[in-house]
Amino acid sequence: MVNAKINGIPVHVAKGTTILEAARKVNVKIPKLCHNNDLEPWAACGICVVKNGKSPKMLRACCTPLEEGMDIITNDAELVATRRTVIELILSTHPDDCLQCPRNGDCELQTLAAEFGIREQSFPKRLRGLATDESTGTIILNPEKCVRCGRCVKVCQDMQGVWAIEFLGRGEKTRIAPAADVALAEGPCIKCGQCSAHCPVGAIYEMDQTKVVWDALMKEGPDAKTCVVQIAPAVRVALGEEFGLPPGTVITNKIYAALRRMGFDVIFDTNFSADLTIMEEGTELVKRLVHNEGPLPLITSCCPAWVDYMEKYYPDMIPHFSTAKSPQQMMGAMIKTYWAGKASVDPAKIFSVSVMPCTAKKYENSRNDDMYSSGQKDVDVTLTTRELARMIKQAGIDLLNLPEEEPDSPMGPYTGAGTIFGATGGVMEAALRSAYYLITDEDLKDVNFTGVRGISGVKEARVHIKGADVRVAVAHQMGNISMVLEEVRKAKAEGKEVPWHFIEVMACRGGCIGGGGQPYGCTDEVRQKRMAGIYSDDEHSEYRCSHRNPYIGQVYKEFLEKPGSHKAHKLLHTHYTQKPVYK
Repeated sequence: MVNAKINGIPVHVAKGTTILEAARKVNVKIPKLCHNNDLEPWAACGICVVKNGKSPKMLRACCTPLEEGMDIITNDAELVATRRTVIELILSTHPDDCLQCPRNGDCELQTLAAEFGIREQSFPKRLRGLATDESTGTIILNPEKCVRCGRCVKVCQDMQGVWAIEFLGRGEKTRIAPAADVALAEGPCIKCGQCSAHCPVGAIYEMDQTKVVWDALMKEGPDAKTCVVQIAPAVRVALGEEFGLPPGTVITNKIYAALRRMGFDVIFDTNFSADLTIMEEGTELVKRLVHNEGPLPLITSCCPAWVDYMEKYYPDMIPHFSTAKSPQQMMGAMIKTYWAGKASVDPAKIFSVSVMPCTAKKYENSRNDDMYSSGQKDVDVTLTTRELARMIKQAGIDLLNLPEEEPDSPMGPYTGAGTIFGATGGVMEAALRSAYYLITDEDLKDVNFTGVRGISGVKEARVHIKGADVRVAVAHQMGNISMVLEEVRKAKAEGKEVPWHFIEVMACRGGCIGGGGQPYGCTDEVRQKRMAGIYSDDEHSEYRCSHRNPYIGQVYKEFLEKPGSHKAHKLLHTHYTQKPVYK
């Protein structure tokens, strides 16, 4: 431990604590731009400068450890002037089109400029005329707005291990760009959106499709379509943050009400199709585990960013991948086949929208021909949580004071197993709850598999099912995945038993609750609160196992026949193909 002072306030912290972290403990705010709690500090921006006593040397608080006896000053005339100059220099190379910027009102640079009272441009404008990259159709890269803080590079390379973005050039010519200076879609990018979630300004953001949805909702006459929407598990515990609620607040029924007021004709819940996913994926696990019908381990396939990564970097794992589609795509297929038949609606006259915490879901809905089960695109448009928030605000809907409403049947009601899909470990836990039943024909007395919960990058557990020892692993945040897969590769190469029978993978830290399309400002504290909301929703559910959802039983009885049937495979399963890392 070290003892020091910050602005005259005594502070007692563990050795190695940075000045920035120590200042937080005594409620002293030090301005910053390049720093993010998810990333190792690297002192790029120089805004967090402080002084130690009477020394004229300025220290960067984000990366300088607090040492015994330090007398830190975080605010004097020279420090304020220095910070102001740095911000003004950044603004001199930054466009002034705030009104058109997707981060307007939620931009860290804009906030700093306001806090420092910057109203005039002190330095000549030096815009570079760099082109915007919209090649992926999901993530837009606008290097002209880049402040060169490095967050996107560090998250893509260090957290995600994808290396799709890097710095090119030197000095004033430094710019953010896709690796090898190709178009973003031509390189390793997996569309996870973590770069956009960590960018402090509007240099990287999701492709906005709110106008497309508004056009469909407002259309009248012979060209009008039946507008159907589904919401993902993680949306219900994060959307409230955009309206001032604490992270993790569950507002599911208010979201249903808001969607109806926006003009959607039918509201379903992706949690229902998560239950459907478990029936298909659980059946697949049992076939491999009990009947040796396919290689082990079985690896989950609900995350499209992970699917893209696997097809590029681990194509040898394709035989281990579950062929079950994600809940988004299962719901899309069911809307335009099963529900269309029940409602006597031509699939071509259905406009299907999903609300997801994820930018990669925009890519997934046209990933391959399997996403056109009805002959039409199963999911026409995917909106992120952020896009839905903007639409609700545009519509003048007072979300917090709406009455609670229910979704439509039969693809609205869901179990607790469906809702926990939104957190890392949730798919695994939901699958185990039903796999136990499928193997033993008995329900678990305790459905909580706490060993696969939490924020640890890789979690392992053993589950005992009627004498069988099922070994499972859960990995989230792409940078943690290779360690798990290399262990599997090594065991196979040496002819040994693989370490696990079942592996869950999610590309984003915390799982979907920390997805690239969720509200900005996500930290581990926020992720934990969102997880708590997810598990609370599970605990308060009438049914907590997917096989106990009566509407799931109805769908199989009326349409799909049984889990794993030929019809279920045709509509609810997909295939994978090796892809080059660079096109």
